[in-house]
Amino acid sequence: MNMRLLIPFLLSMSLLSPTAALAVSDEFRSNVEQLEHTIAQDLKALSQVKGELVAISEYRVNQKTAELRQLISSEIEAPDADRAYLQTLVENQLSFIQQTQAYLSKDIQKLKSNLGGANDAELLLALSNRERERDTNFKKELQTLDWGSKLGMDTEPRRAELKQALAERADRLASLVNYTQEQLKHAVDEARAAGKDVSAEQTARVSDLKARLEQNSLSLSTVVGLMEELGADTTALKQVLFTVSGDITQDVLDIDLVGSLLGKWLSVAESQAIENGPRVLFKVFIFLLILFVASLVAKLVKSVVKKAVSNSKLKFSKLLQDFFVSLSAKGVYTLGLLIALSQLGFELGPLLAGFGIAGVIIGFALQDTLSNFASGMMILIYRPYDVGDLISAAGVTGRVSHMSLVSTTIKTLDNQRLIIPNNKIWGDTINNITAERHRRVDMTFGISYGDNVEHAEKILLDIVNKHPKVLKDPGVTVRLHLLGESSVDFVVRPWVRPDDYWDVYWDVTKAVKQRFDAEGITIPFPQRDVHFYRS
Repeated sequence: MNMRLLIPFLLSMSLLSPTAALAVSDEFRSNVEQLEHTIAQDLKALSQVKGELVAISEYRVNQKTAELRQLISSEIEAPDADRAYLQTLVENQLSFIQQTQAYLSKDIQKLKSNLGGANDAELLLALSNRERERDTNFKKELQTLDWGSKLGMDTEPRRAELKQALAERADRLASLVNYTQEQLKHAVDEARAAGKDVSAEQTARVSDLKARLEQNSLSLSTVVGLMEELGADTTALKQVLFTVSGDITQDVLDIDLVGSLLGKWLSVAESQAIENGPRVLFKVFIFLLILFVASLVAKLVKSVVKKAVSNSKLKFSKLLQDFFVSLSAKGVYTLGLLIALSQLGFELGPLLAGFGIAGVIIGFALQDTLSNFASGMMILIYRPYDVGDLISAAGVTGRVSHMSLVSTTIKTLDNQRLIIPNNKIWGDTINNITAERHRRVDMTFGISYGDNVEHAEKILLDIVNKHPKVLKDPGVTVRLHLLGESSVDFVVRPWVRPDDYWDVYWDVTKAVKQRFDAEGITIPFPQRDVHFYRS
């Protein structure tokens, strides 16, 4: 951006009256002079750069100008402000804004003259940005006039000029909004008429017109707000803005219009029902028929897959069998649903693509659930347990009653139902208690030091060997194990079927107590001798 017109002005801003400058604080005067000097230097450098450096330099000039205006605004609010010095600053700001507006108008005309080529989109974007800068300058001008009023300056003539300039700009913007809105309606109608054959150019034109209408409406709204602050009548302009953003809200207030619209809608619906009713009903019938056939085929496939996996030589686990059966039935029904939807006119390609995109989004949102799913697949593949097995995993002991791809249901030994996420089970040690055919029962019994060891050993062997649920192979182990503080301890280790573990444990414990009492063998309890010494 070439701003040579502004350089002489910025240089003149430092030529304020020294007498006036001395009336304000040294810090304020120093800050103002420093900012004026910086802005002047940046503007001088701006006239010598090109390309993206122009935008960077403009950003710096705008930033320093905003700091200067903030400094002036804060000083105006001070109770002991030097009015003469501040009035000079306000006059300089007004002159600076007018010269900036003149340059922006010249730049806008230059951009408009270049329209009609291949880079119209870029030019329109630059043009829109320049128009927004003009709106910003109008805001600054009104704020500066308010400063002047606070300082006792006569700002009415300039307010009248600003009011007239805003009215002319608002009139042009209102026409532009109406024109853009009409063009957008035509572009939308053409895109709808094209249907599936809509071109990329038509779609791009609709998007461009929407963006242009939004920008123009925003500019008009800004100008209307400034005109209201100046006391202008903006009723007609507000109606233009209302047609862009509030057509429906405005129309529903008119009862006659609502009745007319309802009548038209009912008439259209009636004609559509007469013309397309039989065809729609036939499509609905075909849709329901395909779903019915798909459900029958799904049941048939489910039955076939169930027989196949149950009789397979691969010896699938019950969990894996249920998985294959459920997956086959649901897969067939889903395929039937997609075919049925295609008969209603749905495009399966975009639909499946949408499912794919939704799957990615859902995957990120449900990472823990997917972790459970992956763990469930690993459990199905490696089969560490099956339905009915007694397992100990994730700090829980019980029988597996059901499993899905995300969780496993376990019934504890006291008949509580626990649902555990699969990733907690797969990530922990899994103890399948019923996986082996035999299980050893570990028991310890103690006798006193005064009892006969051989006699106690024979009693223990006799009790264990006579129990009907104790297996003969592997054999029973009864051995003297420890010489404890209060007892001589035997270990008794019979082998049983996993389901008989607790029956054998409890029966043998009871029988040992009864036989030891009958045979005069003492089951000692912990004893300790305490000696007292007199000193």
